[in-house]
Formats: sequence, C-alpha cells, structure tokens
Amino acid sequence: MRINKNIFFGKKILIYGLGKSGISSYKFLKNISKVYIFDDNKKKNLNFNHKQITFSDITKIKFDKIIISPGIDISKCKLTSFLKKNFSKIYTDLDIFYSFYKNNSITITGTNGKSTTAKILHNVLLDQKKDVRLTGNIGNPILLEKKITKKTIFVIEASSYQLDYSKIFSSKYAMILNLSSDHIERHKSLKNYINAKFKLLESQTKTCFAYVKKDDDLINKKLKSKKFKSKIVKVDTKKFYKFLKKIKNNYFLSNSNKENLSFVIAISKKLKLKKNLLFKTIEKFKGLKYRQQIIFKKKNLIIINDSKSTSFSSSTSILKANQNIFWLVGGIFKKGDKFKLEKKDLNNVSAFIYGKDKKFFNKELKKKVKTKNFNNLNDALKDIFSLIKNEKLNTNTILFSPCAASFDSFKNFEDRGLYFNRLIKKFLNGI
Repeated sequence: MRINKNIFFGKKILIYGLGKSGISSYKFLKNISKVYIFDDNKKKNLNFNHKQITFSDITKIKFDKIIISPGIDISKCKLTSFLKKNFSKIYTDLDIFYSFYKNNSITITGTNGKSTTAKILHNVLLDQKKDVRLTGNIGNPILLEKKITKKTIFVIEASSYQLDYSKIFSSKYAMILNLSSDHIERHKSLKNYINAKFKLLESQTKTCFAYVKKDDDLINKKLKSKKFKSKIVKVDTKKFYKFLKKIKNNYFLSNSNKENLSFVIAISKKLKLKKNLLFKTIEKFKGLKYRQQIIFKKKNLIIINDSKSTSFSSSTSILKANQNIFWLVGGIFKKGDKFKLEKKDLNNVSAFIYGKDKKFFNKELKKKVKTKNFNNLNDALKDIFSLIKNEKLNTNTILFSPCAASFDSFKNFEDRGLYFNRLIKKFLNGI
C-alpha cells in the first residue's frame, strides 16, 4: 500500500514530550498543521513561543495524530490511559521524516555499538564526498536537517524505543548489529524488545537490504520464525579478515569494534565506495567519547573509559582483549542481564564494585573474577592505583566499563565518563 506523504499535512497534532525530538517535530510541523504541545514537566524550559495545552483539554480534543518522544513510556506517564485509547494515532519524528522524504537512509540499531558504527559510516561517506547527515540518537534530530536533495544520505541511529512507536518509517538499508537482553524494564520482555528492533526489517520492501550479525543467536532465531521481504546480508568478521588485518588503528583491536567495522565494510561494497579512501578514514578514526576510549597509554599502564557500557554484553569483548585488568563495575543493573563469560575467558581480571547494586554484581561475578567492594568510584580508584604501584606488573589495564545504568549517582553516562576522567587526572598527578 502506498502511503500518502502528506499524512501529517493540515492535521490536528499533539506533540507529547518536549525533548530534542519533540521540539524538532514542532518546528517542522508548526506551519503546516494545527499543533498542540504537552510535557509531563510543567516547568519545561521551552525554546519557542507556544503555549502548552493543559491536561484537561487534551481529552476534549480529537487529534488526528500524536507525536510521542521515544523517552516516554506510555505505561508510566500522565497520559497513559489517553495514549492507550489512541494508540493507533501514535507516530514518531522518524515517521514524519519518512512521510516527507524518501531519501536513501541507512538505519543502524542493535544492543551495542550503534553510535560507533554510525559515526564510522558517517565519516567514511563524508570522506567519499557524499552529502551525508548523521541523525537520530547521534547527531542532529532528523527533522532539523536542511537543504535536503535526492542525493542526501541519512545515517540514522535508531533505538528500540523509536522503532517501537514508529508506524510508517522505512529505511533502504537496515543494520541490526547484535542483540542481547536490554531495556526489559521498558519492553516488559526480551521478545518484545527483539520485536521492536525487527520492526526495522518488517517495514522494508524487496528492494531494500538488511545487514545482520551472522552468528547472533537471537537474530537468527527471529529470522527463522518469520520471512522478511528485504535481502538479508549476514555480516561475519571472518569474511573481512584480510582487510581487518591491515588496520593498524588500535581502536579496532577489540572484537566488538571489529564487528562494528565489518558492517561498514559490508555496506561500502554495496555503495561502491573507494577502498583507498575507506582505508584512510578507518585508520584515522579516534572513536567516540566514553566508548572503549583509551584515555591514557604509557609504559605499563592503559586506562580505558567505557562509561557508555550499561550491560555485561557491552563489555565482553574488551574484557577478553586485555590482561591484568582492574575492572570498575557498578551502578543500577539492567533487568535480565547475565555475565556469560567464564573464568577461562578472562586473563587476570579483578572487579572493583561500587554503586547501588553491589549485591547483584557480586552474585553475577563470583567464582569468575576476584571482587572487592567500595562505597564509591573515588575509593575504588584509590585502591587500584595503590595496587598498581605495589605490584608493578608488565602491563596494567584500568577498565572503567560499569555494565550498568548511571542514574544512582550521575545524570547520564556522559556525566559519569567526565567524572571518571577527572578522577584519573587527579590520581595520575599523584603518581
């Protein structure tokens, strides 16, 4: 069925949630539709002159469409009953984008590595002189992009929240990097979480391409359970072994980053990109802040800031790739998370546990690594630096990979990562 690109034009629309995506949706629609805005937080600092509708007025108006911000959980918000009654009217900023533009887009999702893969691909396309935009969870909200032409390529990082709420969005190229248990508190079950991710493939037609990790059990199980119209391309790092072997960039030493890069290499063939430029871009890639970021490397000490890590699966490859690891872990654990590495997979790893859910982390890590508990991150680092001075091993790795949400002590993972960097600077000055 062909979708009318003007399904939002001239309609009565409620925008619920005034974060980045909500504000961008308002700015895009304000001159072409009758737009109403609402946020649970009455004191929300709005950057535009538009009066918020009241809660009591919402139930009196018959809206044609409801644009909801991905961060809102419809089962835990002020408009819960209203949204459930009007669920068929709920759309996202991705839907608005798709209804007005049919550009080639490359949408990246998965449990881990989305931002890194999106950034690498964006840099690659930019160096190939393409008109490329980095949007979604990374870069600009997609509706704020200007001067769009038929040649414009969108690299979109999409979360399970965005995909779950979307109704009509479709992407020419889709990537599911990997899947493991995540966001169960929001999706209620692993099955629902996987289904949200696979909406990206369900919306594709036979002219589209879907790139998925070859040896991912959850991905393969879903592929066997349902037939998809798009061409499925299974990505395997072994297939690109010769290319990866030539890479001298230390950022791509871990298996997870090799996998991220493999997806970029795979789609570069389809897009017919120049290999020499591709190689140059990869060699100079420095990674993103707080994502397996090497912040110090000298003599016998390597310090890695991986504050973005919010689950055990996100830390697996980096734990296996290093030795003599002082592992800082803790915060608020993810429901359903399991530490699947065995003792034999780990080369002299000691876990320094801090934060709210120390009991959970001790239970998961016992008998696999040495554990020690601390009141806070500062105390844990103080102990680590003391041990490093005394032990004098050939190589020491301080790995800050919390495998947990940060909200017990920090605003977000960026705030947590910045705090860690400040602590490291303090302790290094004391050496």
